[in-house]
Amino acid sequence: MAPAEILSGKVVSGQVRERLKQQVVEMTQKFPGFRPGLAILQVGNRDDSNLYINMKLKAAAEIGISANHIKLPNTATEADVLKCIASLNADPAVHGFIVQLPLDSDNPINTEKITNAVAPEKDVDGLSSINAGKLSRGDLGDCFIPCTPKGCMELIRQTGVQVAGKRAVVIGRSKIVGAPMHDLLLWNNATVTTCHSKTSTLAEEVGKADILVVAAGRAEMVKGEWIKPGAIVIDCGINHVPDSTKASGKRVVGDVAYSSAKEKASFITPVPGGVGPMTVAMLMQSTVESAQRFLEKFQPGKWTIQYNQLTLKMPVPSDIEISKSCMPKPIEQVAKEVGLFPDEVELYGQTKAKVQLSVLKRLQNQPDGKYVVVTGITPTPLGEGKSTTTVGLVQALGAHLHQNVFACVRQPSQGPTFGIKGGAAGGGYCQVVPMEEFNLHLTGDIHAITAANNLVAAAIDARMFHELTQSDQALYSRLVPSVNGVRKFSDIQIRRLQKLGINKTDPMALTKEEVNAFVRLDIDPGTITWQRVLDTNDRFLRKITIGQSATEKGFTRTAQFDITVSSEIMAVLALADGLDDMKKRFGRMVVASSKKGQPVTADDLGVTGALAVLMKDTVKPNLMQTLEGTPVFVHAGPFANIAHGNSSVLADKIALKLVGKDGFVVTEAGFGADIGMEKFFNIKCRYSGLRPHVVVLVATVRALKMHGGGPAVTAGVPLPKEYTEENLQLVAKGCSNLNKQIQNARMFGVPVVVAVNAFKTDTKAELALVVQHAKEAGAFDAVECTHWAEGGKGALALARAVQRASQAPNNFRFLYNVELPVVDKIRLIAQQVYGARDIELLPEAQEKVALYTKQGFGNLPICMAKTHLSLSHDPEQKGAPTGFVLPIRDIRASVGAGFLYPLVGTMSTMPGLPTRPCFYDIDLDPVSGEVNGLF
Repeated sequence: MAPAEILSGKVVSGQVRERLKQQVVEMTQKFPGFRPGLAILQVGNRDDSNLYINMKLKAAAEIGISANHIKLPNTATEADVLKCIASLNADPAVHGFIVQLPLDSDNPINTEKITNAVAPEKDVDGLSSINAGKLSRGDLGDCFIPCTPKGCMELIRQTGVQVAGKRAVVIGRSKIVGAPMHDLLLWNNATVTTCHSKTSTLAEEVGKADILVVAAGRAEMVKGEWIKPGAIVIDCGINHVPDSTKASGKRVVGDVAYSSAKEKASFITPVPGGVGPMTVAMLMQSTVESAQRFLEKFQPGKWTIQYNQLTLKMPVPSDIEISKSCMPKPIEQVAKEVGLFPDEVELYGQTKAKVQLSVLKRLQNQPDGKYVVVTGITPTPLGEGKSTTTVGLVQALGAHLHQNVFACVRQPSQGPTFGIKGGAAGGGYCQVVPMEEFNLHLTGDIHAITAANNLVAAAIDARMFHELTQSDQALYSRLVPSVNGVRKFSDIQIRRLQKLGINKTDPMALTKEEVNAFVRLDIDPGTITWQRVLDTNDRFLRKITIGQSATEKGFTRTAQFDITVSSEIMAVLALADGLDDMKKRFGRMVVASSKKGQPVTADDLGVTGALAVLMKDTVKPNLMQTLEGTPVFVHAGPFANIAHGNSSVLADKIALKLVGKDGFVVTEAGFGADIGMEKFFNIKCRYSGLRPHVVVLVATVRALKMHGGGPAVTAGVPLPKEYTEENLQLVAKGCSNLNKQIQNARMFGVPVVVAVNAFKTDTKAELALVVQHAKEAGAFDAVECTHWAEGGKGALALARAVQRASQAPNNFRFLYNVELPVVDKIRLIAQQVYGARDIELLPEAQEKVALYTKQGFGNLPICMAKTHLSLSHDPEQKGAPTGFVLPIRDIRASVGAGFLYPLVGTMSTMPGLPTRPCFYDIDLDPVSGEVNGLF
């Protein structure tokens, strides 16, 4: 019989490494910036461990794997090791993770506890109990196999001999080699016998083996004469025996007597150079496999979501009853389902989380999904269900049509929540849940805005007070104090000096004139536009006098409180595209003018850095979910009548990346299309660079009857019979408003789908009439929706229409060029969007046009502050009025946010409470801690 063919681990492992190298190249080409990551955790400084680790690091570098060697001192405790493991488990850049054994610590450490702490999906050594259990059950495609047995199987495959049906004998039963080798051969359909030190008939068992794997740890224990002729022999042993011919006085041998065994076997592994090189190669292979699984799992466009099944009831229960009946998924699960990594998510309890902006960098090369904006006709004071339709649409697209879809909505203000409107989480079976979390503090963003805004307000009055009561030198000494005999400008003070044209950095080098210019903002109190804010409707704060304490030395002035969501800081948050951009916008915010007519900014006040610190967490979008388990970003909440009325740019950008090119992001623009949608296009899209694919225009029979001449609709008062009985004439007449809002949307070149939000009092004829009018007015499609009562199922027709519309030609364009004069931009909006004949600027507005143009702000977009209850400035004018002159009583500048906002008519930036506010119906169960009542 010919001597056995040598199974060279060096040759086979080299082939494996070349294959892995090519796979890594392909991976990085498909996912730019991505590399498989391997972490090796070592405790202590054993020489043999250092040698093995260096071999692994060298192999990883050759293949293109990013390897990280973490070395803990031998003083490390078990707790130290577990803490390090937890960090590596959570690191998305680590795909393979091994703990180098033995653990060389002066402290007792439970090795099994350590190996089991490694996340099974990263346990490329295959040593955890979970991976061992899966292997023993035969789940070979869902586990990692210890590297030595895996290498042995690769060598056996190299022989070309089929394992299935063969008799295999494994000598050794260790957890690292023997036991997993037995399982691996068994699930490859061999008949396997495991032998060990207590096996009395070892030679006899070996003689039966077609495949023999020896891992006993005893030098040349298996004799050549025991081996069955033609057997495959895999020798895993590494032993040292005396050899006087060697310089070291010893040589390395295996567990098999190689010289005699190779005369009987058909294939045999040498020692060294057999199984050893394969172990490292298999570690690399498992790491690459883990990275591939990771990419499949987190690849955008491949969501696997567990949707919640609704149990519909008739009549439809209250919103909070429905919300409470739903068991939301843990928000960690939602994050994982949509492809977010653990380190990109900050948990705020079980049902809400913040998402790190780093996800944008990770997904920067991924294409965006389809962008849909939901708007509406001019509403009644009760609202027409835009939020409900937004949620219904995403539930239909996601839970029913199985599309990747995200909703992006605004965070509600507690002013309306406890005032007249109630909650804004949607309604019926289309809600963001839990609704009480959504409608209350959420993650504290609005409170942070309140604090930041009021810090600016306090800084304004304090600065004026100190300038009025101190000399230049006293101000300078306090603004640039001496610390240990040294004065130093802060970074923000250097910026102010540069703005003043003073290119000096030594505080002692300024002249008296330069000191005067530096320390005196010289604010004109009559030009202050920055007000204090509160997130509560409080009409008695609309006009106040501040500074009445004796300590303010008579420096009083008239001021006011606004609602928090009207703060420019809220608008900045909504329009910023990152933390750095937000900080720069804060610095540009103009709070007043000096007595020389120069703009005074937050940067001049020295408060920019402090604002950024207060707002650093608010810039991260808040993740929640709908009743049916689709993901929602809740972020920013500027009012649409007194601000730009849209959720954040950042939430939309992150969502568009997460859904992938075939997915959908549905965002909502506040109030009617003439307000929220116009600002969405002309302001939000202008700054974000995003281009919408579809407009969904929400209409109701109720609102159309109002526009057709129906009686007034008042919150808290039962609807007149005209709204509860069929009246086709009123509906037809009121469709003038629907027609105008369709025209407004089409003016921007985007397809329009009309969603007719059906109420239980609507008749089939009324709903059909609205659909007909919408199509005749130029809508891409118009559909009846019953999502309030049926959840996503009731919006399926809408979802399919949106899918079709997203494929239609799209010629998006802005209404105006920002370089136009301020008055021309205002006139274009008034005439083209509202239907006005012309505009009239009152004297104060004329002065502001001249001032802002002079100050260099004339090229900013326009954000009209107007009533949402009419296309005109008069809330009593319904339908689609024409021929009116739009009065502009004043203009203000939100320079940081990036727009001018003309004030149309008489509007308050601080709502008041009605006779019976919503809070009458809200209560807390003191035993369970649950919120009861209506939102």
